[in-house]
Amino acid sequence: MEDVRTSTAWVAAHSSHVTVDSAGIEKVAETMKNEIPKVEWNFEGIHYFDDGPLTVQYLLVLDALNFCFWPDKDLSYDHLASGLKEALENDKSAFDAERLQKYTGPQLRKMLKWTKPLPLEDERVRLLHEVGLELERSFDGKASKLVESCGKSATRLVEIITSHFPGFRDHTVYKGRQTFLYKRAQIFVADLWGAFKGQGYGEFSDISSVTIFADYIVPAVLRKLGVLKYSSSLANIIETNSEIGSGSEEEVELRACSVYAVEKMRELISKKSGNQVLSVELDLWLWAFGIQCTSLQHHRTLSIYY
Repeated sequence: MEDVRTSTAWVAAHSSHVTVDSAGIEKVAETMKNEIPKVEWNFEGIHYFDDGPLTVQYLLVLDALNFCFWPDKDLSYDHLASGLKEALENDKSAFDAERLQKYTGPQLRKMLKWTKPLPLEDERVRLLHEVGLELERSFDGKASKLVESCGKSATRLVEIITSHFPGFRDHTVYKGRQTFLYKRAQIFVADLWGAFKGQGYGEFSDISSVTIFADYIVPAVLRKLGVLKYSSSLANIIETNSEIGSGSEEEVELRACSVYAVEKMRELISKKSGNQVLSVELDLWLWAFGIQCTSLQHHRTLSIYY
């Protein structure tokens, strides 16, 4: 994740459309120095959990598909999580590696009880096939063996995922420089850590290495908090719900500056409070804040990475 931190800091230093406001970071850090508002990592209700390998399999499938809900205003992450949960409860072999390689778009829709084509449906099916094939080829078909191979290192697990599964390689080129974000690979680590409460499959000696998960919601929340400032042209694009191209300068800056800003926020809150603050904790709070804020306007990009 050091590549994520270093490359996003470079983007923030050379950004043309998004500015990280130090005064905004100071204000938020001062407010949160005594206590970060606690948000429980809720795996009850919409998520499958059995405290074993099947949960790990579920989470890898979930995070392989966890992207791009916005084109359909009725579709949300909850539909994905709860639909996959119900499928697994009805059939414990639903996510076997061999079966993952055979799902079609209509079958995935049926699993999620969704009558319309899913956003980027062909890509979702392709990624299911990719996960099933590589699990079968390299990990005896089991996501739990993938996790066991990392030696309780979050950094190593992200490296393994991104080396074995191309669909998790969330990086791009910005002004001639490689930029790493790795949203879904990192959120898989965080989901394991949260679901298993830092024990068993969720135990990582370096969970502090994980950054935030740069998506649609976090930049919008940071803007609302005064941590990010947008150029007038970018603000107009977002406020008119116009699409921003994947890999464009604006899109990369929105995500990279979010990572950099929260790293600065984490460092300052840790310094002011005298306690280590995790980026995972800040991301959870920011995301929960954003979900509750109905007036929040986020950028619109068709992407498999978030």
